[in-house]
Amino acid sequence: MNKNSKTVLVGMSGGVDSSVSAALLLEQGYTVVGGFIKNWSDSKDLWTGECQWRGERRDAMRVAAKLGIPLLTFDFEESYRKAVVDELFRGYGAGETPNPDVLCNEFIKFGLFADEAKRLNFDYIATGHYARVEHADSGSGAGIFQARTVEHVLNANPQQENDCTGAACSARLMRGRDPDKDQSYFLYRISHDVLQRTLFPIGELKKSVVREIAERFQLPVAQKPDSQGICFIGKIDMAEFLRKKIPSKPGDIVDETGKILGQHEGLDSYTIGQRHGILKSDTQPYYVAKKDVATNHLVVVKGSDHPMLFQKKTTLRDLHWTRGEAPQTPLECEVQVRYRQEPVKAELQVLQPTAYSLTFHSPVKAVAPGQSAVIYVGDECIGGGIIVE
Repeated sequence: MNKNSKTVLVGMSGGVDSSVSAALLLEQGYTVVGGFIKNWSDSKDLWTGECQWRGERRDAMRVAAKLGIPLLTFDFEESYRKAVVDELFRGYGAGETPNPDVLCNEFIKFGLFADEAKRLNFDYIATGHYARVEHADSGSGAGIFQARTVEHVLNANPQQENDCTGAACSARLMRGRDPDKDQSYFLYRISHDVLQRTLFPIGELKKSVVREIAERFQLPVAQKPDSQGICFIGKIDMAEFLRKKIPSKPGDIVDETGKILGQHEGLDSYTIGQRHGILKSDTQPYYVAKKDVATNHLVVVKGSDHPMLFQKKTTLRDLHWTRGEAPQTPLECEVQVRYRQEPVKAELQVLQPTAYSLTFHSPVKAVAPGQSAVIYVGDECIGGGIIVE
């Protein structure tokens, strides 16, 4: 390694985003090492029949070879099953809709992977997420934040960077510049300590530009399609996947008056707001409004604008704050209760140390227990929590 440059362990999945991230850091003067994470060996490639992770690792190795950097492999499969997959089954079994990508980022990419990077004495970790980190400029006062540029990192006093305390070394998680690709929603549970030593090299870029950069570097994955589905598992039939651990428990489908309309195969197969194809002859389709675990009833309503699909208020548990401390409340903010949702204005209020309330300025559709409500002030993601009801 070049002792005069900062060292970065880049999470390389074999996709174009993480590959370009590694290439940019290398070009900018960092000492770069790739890190491939093996989390799941059950998914098979549709064409070859081999374990999907092997093909992804092969792509990561090809990129690493092209860039002339080492590639380390980390096997976190046992931990992934416990922290992500088991929690997924638990949540769905309780009538919730947990988000596996949020869990994966918290416990694996910015948990175990970040821990390994620290153990191996890397200065930073980096991933191909479309998000940004802004760091307090220790020479400009506690309230002035800026993006951590390459020049800032390479010219900084290493002793200062390692020993800074308080507001002078605070970090803020920011939205990615490309509104169509912003992934800060999935990153709100990163610890403040890890955030301070995290780089998002493509956070300022649009996807189209990332593709162009991949072509410029002649990366072998430049035109590789984006991955889809659950983090590390891929695109799956969720109902079929859940049946591996959650037995089918049929019950009644009812309307808001309790009238039985049909039968469902298990509440875990549905989520709030989902369109339901029952009684297709009706002029208006039905939508899932509630999953009543106590009665095993799936409550559906007619029309996508039915009042039961909207909420003015919700409660959050298991709060996490990206700055490492809770904000002052009441707080005017913006909230996303799911990815790809248009942010809505809301007021955050503490109920007790472990619970907060969100009051929306306008009713919000399809607020699903178990999903994450992620809180923003401007472009900064300050944290969030798990929706209770």
